[in-house]
Amino acid sequence: MIVLGFLSYNDGYLKIPNKELMIEFEKALRDKSFGYVSEIIENSRTMLKATVDKDTETVEKILHYIHNSEIPILQYNDENSLSCVITLAYLSARDTYRVEREEKTGKGYADFTFHPRRKNDTAFIVELKKDEVPEVAINQIREKEYIQKFKAENEGKEVLAVAICYDSKKKEHHCEIEEI
Repeated sequence: MIVLGFLSYNDGYLKIPNKELMIEFEKALRDKSFGYVSEIIENSRTMLKATVDKDTETVEKILHYIHNSEIPILQYNDENSLSCVITLAYLSARDTYRVEREEKTGKGYADFTFHPRRKNDTAFIVELKKDEVPEVAINQIREKEYIQKFKAENEGKEVLAVAICYDSKKKEHHCEIEEI
């Protein structure tokens, strides 16, 4: 596809080289033949934008939707089960972020870390908890100093701490996003 000019490669990224081809690609994704896949991709893009914009209401709504539509029989027995939903929710982030699971950072292991590939994107850490309040996850990010590595990598730019918790009794997701 690169040789034919439909794709270009630059700085580690495959890209669609011109606007006309991008428009056709976007039309193809909206095509009914892509069906549910295009919906997953769009939700994932919305999830990433909502996270960076600190829009916790949208984040919670998308998590609820994915949990109910993709994993309706799943019972969250631990944080690992919740991480399956998170992986799907942030699928599109892999285009612009290096996403790490259980990354050694600070005094422990962060559940998910999102390292931006582009300088202007916002780095963030996601900490998951079951049957806890988001403040517990945010405090863990602070106390275990997960953020220090990111501050150094991102030269003083904004780094977000994202707490995603699941209340197994109420069957609800709760989110808190703070700049640290």
